[in-house]
Amino acid sequence: MRKTIAEKILSKHAGKEVRAGEIVVAEVDFVLAQDGTAPLAIQAFQEMEGRKVFDKDKVTFIIDHNSPSPNQRVSSLHKTMREFSREMGFPIYDVGEGICHQVIMEGRHALPGQLVVGADSHTCTYGALNCFSTGVGSTDLAASLISGKLWFKVPGTMKFILKGKLPAGVYSKDMILYLIGERGAEGANYKAIEFTGELINELSVESRFTITNMVVEMGAKVGIMNVDDKTREWIKEHSNLSALSLYPVEADEGAVYEEVLEYDFSSLEPQVAKPHRVDNVSPVGEVAGKKIDQAFLGTCTNGRLEDLRVAAGILKGREVHPEVRFIVAPASKEVFLKAMREGIITVLIESGAAVINPGCGACVGTHAGVPANGEVVLSTANRNFKGRMGNAKASIYLASPATVAASAIEGKITDPRKYDRGQSTEDR
Repeated sequence: MRKTIAEKILSKHAGKEVRAGEIVVAEVDFVLAQDGTAPLAIQAFQEMEGRKVFDKDKVTFIIDHNSPSPNQRVSSLHKTMREFSREMGFPIYDVGEGICHQVIMEGRHALPGQLVVGADSHTCTYGALNCFSTGVGSTDLAASLISGKLWFKVPGTMKFILKGKLPAGVYSKDMILYLIGERGAEGANYKAIEFTGELINELSVESRFTITNMVVEMGAKVGIMNVDDKTREWIKEHSNLSALSLYPVEADEGAVYEEVLEYDFSSLEPQVAKPHRVDNVSPVGEVAGKKIDQAFLGTCTNGRLEDLRVAAGILKGREVHPEVRFIVAPASKEVFLKAMREGIITVLIESGAAVINPGCGACVGTHAGVPANGEVVLSTANRNFKGRMGNAKASIYLASPATVAASAIEGKITDPRKYDRGQSTEDR
């Protein structure tokens, strides 16, 4: 039986040969929840009369969505999470550690060939490390906490072959925005997407995370990439594992795909997703000149070191427009510290940015950057539906870190190519 990557990983974890369309029960390698979902999972765990988690070394909670707590109610939920993790004996990433999807990868909790579930829809990010990782609801997560297993419908797989060389000023965020706009928000419902091709090979691992992070925005269950030398080096940097400890999974030659699509991005322009849908995408030129009130650089999509580095490269020696609030949230404490050591944080603050602690608050609209009625925000986030940043009467546009930084300077949506300083393809 010739299989896709998704079929291979689920076959291994189900303990039998499986194909797309089958319902299986599979053993999971790691389970996580954040403060927006963990309290419900704890409640469900108790209703299921759970006594202990299946393996305390394969579970964690992350406090990132309301970090630090903005009110007493949330503080009580955080307390519940801390008490539950202590009682069950597993670690918790508390306030200031960072966004769940960044710290999970930095903490070597997601590795090639593994099956990871998280009570957060963007758990699909880890697919860039050749991991079958996907978001689940809090009740399903509770069942996994108890049993170490979960049911899955084996997804059919689409193969995206990405070719060409990105032009200056164009990044992986532009690539995935283009693909979402081309396919639509439901263009890959409950599918696995294998990303391959010469352009994927050229991208840095951090840039690849941006692509797999957003596959859920076209409805996909998971986005997966192959392991190469860059993947191995990234994992080695963040763990004590050697290349010999990794078990990458590749699709079989002749594996059956529902669709095979090729894209050449050699002529791609910077892309912008317009309100209030992430698939409402156009080249930046169609919205250039739109006045913005706030710019936001961060999130599990684009809050990594190379994203901050790209923005700093554009902002160095320049100032944020006086009528724009530029908020920056590093994706993790590790990213924050590295950016400080490189001088990136100094450049951003000197330009007029407000750098806040690592977390999701501004992205999800719980605190730290809620816009006013009628205001326009340009963000590096992954979603722009009404109310996403805490105010349904504001408008959110999505773009790359380069586009956000350039626009923060000019006070309006701006083509970043005029500011590009020759970043390599690996920073895109």
